[in-house]
This record gives sequence, C-alpha cells and structure tokens, in this order.
Amino acid sequence: MKNWMLKNKLMLIGAAVGAIGGYIYYAQVGCITGTCAITGSPVNSTAYFAMMGALAFGAFKKEKAK
Repeated sequence: MKNWMLKNKLMLIGAAVGAIGGYIYYAQVGCITGTCAITGSPVNSTAYFAMMGALAFGAFKKEKAK
C-alpha cells in the first residue's frame, strides 16, 4: 500500500486539492435552487472536483521508459 501511495503521490495530492476546492466552490458559489447535479450537494461537488484534481495533477506524472 505504501509503495502504491509513493508511486501515485501526485494524483493523491491533486485529489486532496480538488476536494478542498470543490467544497469551497460549493460553499461560496453552489446552486441556489439545489437542482444542479454537481454543485447542488457538497458530496457531489467534493467528489467531482477531487476526481478532476487527480486527473489534472496526474497528467504531470513522469512515466519510466521500459
């Protein structure tokens, strides 16, 4: 498990940054009516932004040549 975390630390950091950003976005902007699919719920907003953060930060991961 520790080895996997070390290999994917950039994606994990991205997920954490995205989750924090997603919750802040929900709290500050959100959705007034509550009918928005992503920003209408703090769980959905946090999960979506965590996934986007992991994908964005994961794009900078260097792959080893075989």
